[in-house]
Amino acid sequence: MNPELKSIVEALLLAADRALSVDEIRSVFDEADRPERDELKQALAGIAADCEHRGVELREVASGYRLQIRQELAGWVNRLWEEKPPRYTRALLETLALIAYRQPATRGDIEEVRGVSVSTGIIRTLLDRDWIRISGHRETPGRPELFVTTRQFLDHFNLKSLSDLPPLSEINELPEALPEEA
Repeated sequence: MNPELKSIVEALLLAADRALSVDEIRSVFDEADRPERDELKQALAGIAADCEHRGVELREVASGYRLQIRQELAGWVNRLWEEKPPRYTRALLETLALIAYRQPATRGDIEEVRGVSVSTGIIRTLLDRDWIRISGHRETPGRPELFVTTRQFLDHFNLKSLSDLPPLSEINELPEALPEEA
């Protein structure tokens, strides 16, 4: 493994404010110096091994690779900031879960399962966070919008694909959440 390549890739991942794909990393290099995909994968594996007993980890998500704080240490890091992370309402989390597990889903599909109407604010919040998007319209009267999850949803929840979602049988109940200003 090329130690210089590993250092360059690590620096790129540290500097990026998002996950980087292998192709994005390759594009940084001049064509003459551009490493092969296998070389980059080896460098990424080396970085992951180096991080094994550190406070950061190399994580592969839907959009590529990113260096992030280990989940078990997030509580310590959060003490640096007074601001509390946003809390989401039970209704918002239920709506997001229904879209994730039943996509594509319409507002009517969600309301049928939840037994209550879905507020426009919830859908707007999920769209604004880029966790869902409109993928089209169902060919039924009224042509309701079809919602699906996005790569940003997968990245935020540390998932590579929807198959990484826990099986529904493992999900007992959503935790209680405080309302967020929607």
